[in-house]
Amino acid sequence: MKRIMRRYNITFCFVLTCALILITLWIMNEDAGGGNAGGLLYRVAAPILSLGGVGNMSDANGNGISCYDDEGSNTVDEISSSASPSPPRGKCIFFHETSCASSVHGEIVLTARQACAVESAAKMNPDLEVYLLFTSPIHLGNSTAKNKVLTQLLSYPNVHIRHLNFERYFMGSPLQEWYKGGALKASRWPRSHASDALRFLTLWKYGGTYLDLDVVVTRSLAGLSNFAGAESNTDVAAGVLNFGSEGLGQMMAEACLDNLRSEFRGDDWGNNGPGVITRVLKKLCKAQQVRDMTAERCHGFTVHPPAAFYPIPWRQWKLYFDEGTSAKTMARLKNSLAIHVWNKFSAARNITVGSRQPYGLIAQEFCPKVYSHCGPVF
Repeated sequence: MKRIMRRYNITFCFVLTCALILITLWIMNEDAGGGNAGGLLYRVAAPILSLGGVGNMSDANGNGISCYDDEGSNTVDEISSSASPSPPRGKCIFFHETSCASSVHGEIVLTARQACAVESAAKMNPDLEVYLLFTSPIHLGNSTAKNKVLTQLLSYPNVHIRHLNFERYFMGSPLQEWYKGGALKASRWPRSHASDALRFLTLWKYGGTYLDLDVVVTRSLAGLSNFAGAESNTDVAAGVLNFGSEGLGQMMAEACLDNLRSEFRGDDWGNNGPGVITRVLKKLCKAQQVRDMTAERCHGFTVHPPAAFYPIPWRQWKLYFDEGTSAKTMARLKNSLAIHVWNKFSAARNITVGSRQPYGLIAQEFCPKVYSHCGPVF
């Protein structure tokens, strides 16, 4: 009984301390006009929510990526296999699914919202190839019969589902020795940090665009190259990235891998994704403030303003679900290239199909096949 009470007290103190930190940072953020402390607050809040049950709880333990080593049960072509065409360099959009859900269930596990992200990319960019890469072993056979949104997704000729053999993917890359050293498996958030490493590694290998699975594409990205998006006045986000396959883009990819390798921190949730691209751009552009990262100073690399990909700040994520302010929210989204819906916070909030909730309206227009086959709740 005493042991249980001691554990309860420790948990209570941890939660209380986290709450006090968040409140303090929130006040700092409001005093700063909502912009300067926003990135810092997000980097504190998101991992706390992960540990507290919002998001992926198993991401917080050392065995979180054990499924990546399971080679025997995969039935889908490898991304780097000679059995299937290699992604055309610089002409692809990549998504990574880094959970172990598909391995656990023995079939492809993909939510309607994740499928929406992939469909929107394929629909708005018919001349680009869209790759959904799974680190978990996957079985396509029975998945399409059970998963209607997956069937709709595969109706697009430019959508490709591939498996990514994690260990082989790192071999021959600038991260080979870093991976062998075990820093990733020892991380406090191995899956999140695996996702961080993979986005930069994939763009180093192939060039093109990387998108998070909670990003809905609302315009063509085909004419754009070498870009990222600012999340706030102080942080460049890593949820939308494009590196060309040569020249500046290849240099950026190599710089990001070098920075990740040399400054990786397994105890800091945001250090290895947004932290990497922000540090690299500060050096490239010789600018400490995001507002000073112009294309001229950044040698042709574009840092788009928050309105391009993050029009609704993470602290206001509920606006995507609020019918009462739908018209105002939709007006804020009209000039965006894509929208990030902050799944870390919003995953448990429902969208009723047919409602006027902004996220639902966006899905209806930009991922219509998935939206119309997801059932009563999106």
